[in-house]
Amino acid sequence: MLFNLFEGIGPRRFGLLLKFFGSAKAAFEAPEKEWREIGLGESLVEKFLNFRKEKFDIDSYFLRLEKLKIRAICSEEENYPKLLKEIDDYPPVLYVQIDGNFDIFAKKTIAVVGTRKVTGYGRQVTEMITEGLATAGLVIISGLARGVDEIAHKTTLRVGGLTVGVLGCGLDLVYPPEHKELAQKIVESGGALVSEFPLGKPALPGNFPARNRIISGLSLGVVVTEAAEDSGSLITASCAAEQGREVFAVPGPITSPLSKGTSELLKKGANLVGGVEDILEELGIEGRREFKKRTIDFSQLNEQERKIMEILEKESLSVDELCRRLGWESGEVGSLLSLLEIKGIVKNLGDGSYGV
Repeated sequence: MLFNLFEGIGPRRFGLLLKFFGSAKAAFEAPEKEWREIGLGESLVEKFLNFRKEKFDIDSYFLRLEKLKIRAICSEEENYPKLLKEIDDYPPVLYVQIDGNFDIFAKKTIAVVGTRKVTGYGRQVTEMITEGLATAGLVIISGLARGVDEIAHKTTLRVGGLTVGVLGCGLDLVYPPEHKELAQKIVESGGALVSEFPLGKPALPGNFPARNRIISGLSLGVVVTEAAEDSGSLITASCAAEQGREVFAVPGPITSPLSKGTSELLKKGANLVGGVEDILEELGIEGRREFKKRTIDFSQLNEQERKIMEILEKESLSVDELCRRLGWESGEVGSLLSLLEIKGIVKNLGDGSYGV
């Protein structure tokens, strides 16, 4: 535990210390001479020796964890996620905020990740895929970030599923801060928040690539629903491939820069996702219900509403594109869309586009 609180010794260096000294206790208590012989660098060794002399108040730290209902699990403990321990650089200590037992980590898990700047199309496919996976009984893993991650968590909660948020900071510092309520709902619903970073660790840019390997490490596979060519979700997909996990990608419009990342994954051999059935089949999950596209009762619509729905049933479109295809004024189309949204037939996808 004390090594986790000392900044400078990550999973790989900790593994080397265990090999050299035999145990964490022996490493922490080893004489100064032996520490200087390891070859970690003079600066790091001096930093560690000073940290050891300060005698960190571990009792007060555990009281803080208890107050926040956070468990610190060492990799040797039975509750440590077995799937995560299969990866080469699993964290020696995992912080978990959970309201209940750890059965959630024994269930089948799948990660859903993607861009922070999600389009209407990305929102639609993320909701569709996540809903199918969650209602099929899979635990949805994501990173609590803006965009696709947020949609994946919220969709899972909406359908009564379980979800796990993996943070790139200490669990006492939810990032982004506007997702504090979402994080609380995840825990209250039977899900969990996870981090390898100790309390008080801020969300620094360098933390997120490390966070991404945990997202994939906790999952049987990673689904990327929408991503630009520089998206951090591609790091998660890369980690998944290195860890021997399945990688899934949803194809997108070739005109969209936010489809370039998923297109690149498909070129490299990722599993193409045309629907949630593709994922369930690849993972060998059987005996689940079939996921059918929602049917629309056109008898309840007037003629104008039917004409709009005949188009939106096939694809999501912007108001301007709908006006062009129908030859109607924007005010008329906007009013009809608002009525259809109130009836729960169409969804505003957030970027001026509508879909079912």
